[in-house]
Amino acid sequence: MLLFIQFFKNYESEILGSIILLLVLLIIRYIARKLIKKIGHKAGINDARIHLISRYATATLILIWLLIETIIFGAQFEEIAVVFSSVFAVIGIALFAIWSILSNITSGIIMFFNFPYKVGDKIMIHDKDFPIEAIIEDIAAFQLHLRLDNGDLVTYPNNLILQKPVTLLKKDAIVLPQDDGTDAV
Repeated sequence: MLLFIQFFKNYESEILGSIILLLVLLIIRYIARKLIKKIGHKAGINDARIHLISRYATATLILIWLLIETIIFGAQFEEIAVVFSSVFAVIGIALFAIWSILSNITSGIIMFFNFPYKVGDKIMIHDKDFPIEAIIEDIAAFQLHLRLDNGDLVTYPNNLILQKPVTLLKKDAIVLPQDDGTDAV
């Protein structure tokens, strides 16, 4: 018990700073989640995508918290720079192999905040090799799920949908089942 008390006496200001930082970041997280939810509902985005973007925001805040915590407990900028450059070098090599996945996730985040089409809209993707005319069934983290007129399901990567011209053919072409389990009319 004496060791425990001594620890708190030695690191009193750091622990107080950590508690304040944690409270501030929790408040920022709360505000960010509310804003994301408000933007999502205003844009007519489904709850699963809203939850996904909220998790991305939370993960970003955790990384910021870890960085500031190291500074609070006395790590010097040079020490942090060495650690981060080493970590980012390893991560960079690993991520180079999966750049397409990161590109799709980033595109999914961009599409959350700025994508004029919604689930249920009928669109045409002007791809010279494979033009697609389909109804958007779902907008996931990595791809769009498109239902063709013949009933086939096509998954289209998020990063490609932002690179190709798209035409809205019909707004709310289908009515999807409601969340409460009943079908819409």
